[in-house]
Amino acid sequence: MPELPEVEVVRRGLERWVAHRTVADAEVLHPRAVRRHVAGADDFAHRLKGHRIGVPHRRGKYLWLPLEDTDQSVLAHLGMSGQLLMQPHAAPDEKHLRIRIRFTEPQSPDEGPAGDTELRFVDQRTFGGLSLHDNTPEGLPDVIAHIARDPLDPLFDDEAFHQALRRKRTTIKRALLDQSLISGVGNIYADEALWRARIHYERPTAGLTRPRTLQLLGHVRDVMNAALVAGGTSFDSLYVNVNGESGYFDRSLDAYGREGLPCRRCGTPIRRRAWMNRSSYFCPRCQRAPRAAS
Repeated sequence: MPELPEVEVVRRGLERWVAHRTVADAEVLHPRAVRRHVAGADDFAHRLKGHRIGVPHRRGKYLWLPLEDTDQSVLAHLGMSGQLLMQPHAAPDEKHLRIRIRFTEPQSPDEGPAGDTELRFVDQRTFGGLSLHDNTPEGLPDVIAHIARDPLDPLFDDEAFHQALRRKRTTIKRALLDQSLISGVGNIYADEALWRARIHYERPTAGLTRPRTLQLLGHVRDVMNAALVAGGTSFDSLYVNVNGESGYFDRSLDAYGREGLPCRRCGTPIRRRAWMNRSSYFCPRCQRAPRAAS
């Protein structure tokens, strides 16, 4: 599932292509793609028509398009295979095209009088979708108001996060994936940051010192910023940016997906362990397991 860097890459593309454009028409081709919009497909399409899209926003893994003249936003849930693509009107429909949004004006003076691009939501597995929601006073769709700020947010509070870790009494990887504590960090970037920080994924959070927490947050930010530069991480063709291009940060991963390969620091083979219906990748020498862990 896309994590913060992948969603931010998509958000930046949408900011370039759809911000301040007015919806001429919306077409829902598969009702499952708007199942989170409880009023249904026809209502979703009708409510979008004629509204001007503002600058796209993101918190953690969540992306939304505010409607400038309302207190509502279109929330995009990419799921496992959702893609938001900008395509020419004349481009053939993708096999798994679910929603099409056209605009009344061009994105740039180079386009035709009505613009020759449209926004398409494509989703092979239909786990994702678009939905319309009321905004909170802070401008977030109300259904994600409980999501914590992410580590790239300028208002993220490092000290509050450290204190939350001390109170939570859980293990560090569980904490990194807890979207009520810190958003945007998923399995891949948790393993990468923990490898960089030389912390085992089962280390209890209660014993983390403030300097250790701040060091870990620094590594979380570094790995995410590096992934942003590379366009995100793509292990298959399902994650792409708005132009249909894959990211290439998978070439720079130090831990995730490298089972049996030598650790880039010490040469010890990277191990993989089953963890919460996922996998954790770590170096058994650089990231010593806590004594209480089995």
